[in-house]
Amino acid sequence: MPDGSKKPQVRLPSWSLLTPIVGIAASLAGLAQSGSASVAVLAAVLIGSVIAAVHHAEVIALRIGEPFGTLVLALAVTVIESSLIVSLMLSNVADASTLARDTVVAAIMIILTGMLGACFFVGGLRHREQRFTREGVSAGLSTLAALAVLVLILPNYTVSEPGASYAPSQLVFVSVVTFVLYITFVMVQTLRHRTYFLPAEEDITVKSAPPPSGRLAVAAFVALIAALTAVILLAQALASPIERAVVGAGLPLALVAVLIAGVVLAPEGTSAVRAARRNRLQTSVNLAFGSALATIGLTIPTVAMVSLVFDLPLALGVSSKAMTLLALSLFVTAVSLSTGRTTVLHGMVHLVIFAVYLFTTIVP
Repeated sequence: MPDGSKKPQVRLPSWSLLTPIVGIAASLAGLAQSGSASVAVLAAVLIGSVIAAVHHAEVIALRIGEPFGTLVLALAVTVIESSLIVSLMLSNVADASTLARDTVVAAIMIILTGMLGACFFVGGLRHREQRFTREGVSAGLSTLAALAVLVLILPNYTVSEPGASYAPSQLVFVSVVTFVLYITFVMVQTLRHRTYFLPAEEDITVKSAPPPSGRLAVAAFVALIAALTAVILLAQALASPIERAVVGAGLPLALVAVLIAGVVLAPEGTSAVRAARRNRLQTSVNLAFGSALATIGLTIPTVAMVSLVFDLPLALGVSSKAMTLLALSLFVTAVSLSTGRTTVLHGMVHLVIFAVYLFTTIVP
């Protein structure tokens, strides 16, 4: 066959392959302990690894289609979050007993207000009005509300254990039911009611890119694992310097959990906003709820198991301030998504709540 008839071979960008390798090598070499300049370089490499993870995940998503594509990134990022929280708990960084709780709350607030708010706002600016399938949103939101109350609010009102903690038997039971709820949601999303999480054909105004080859998808999957590994190693290496900087600035340690959740959710958030900009809000919503549900349904059982095995304290009940903001976020999200259409106004409301959450975290 003449060379002119061959199709150009599609490859993964070199930067998306090299950046995670540099990040893994730098974190293993312990450069975070070499000074502020090294910390700044590692932070830049961390951002590059996050962007690389987004790119590889999107390649995989194009290959396997919705809603499986969004599930890949949600699960991968949750593995990072769980591993990072566990490693920090075992190494006594920050307040180990509340780190998991604060990180989960931060993740939910970032997703419901920051991520969705940015998607609604960016999509509304570009397309005026965007649509999605309400059945899938209703399923995700009801599951998230149940998990949030069981994990973050109910511990404040149980009496078997002092404080905002579950007794060991209660912790095991709640971990099991949260995992069961999450697995049920995934089965509904991917098998039994998959159409609930797909955009209506008449609402699709932007054509999808052609799916990549199977070989490219496999390469992207391997590269995604490397990028996510780089993210967790770099985040762990930077956790101690960040904690020292937060304490030195006189800021509350809860900000460390916000930074952890922000770094971990950066790949999904970036991907969700890009999808909204392309008028694919359904993908953005799938990513948001998939991330929030996986954060509770997978992270909490993992952290609970580590807490029980290593006899580590674990406080899950949130304060009245966090409870108020969490309830407000769930309520506003339910109202915003009730009509199946969103505009710039919906995005602005969510972003304002997100700003309030961040401000009250810094200035409690």
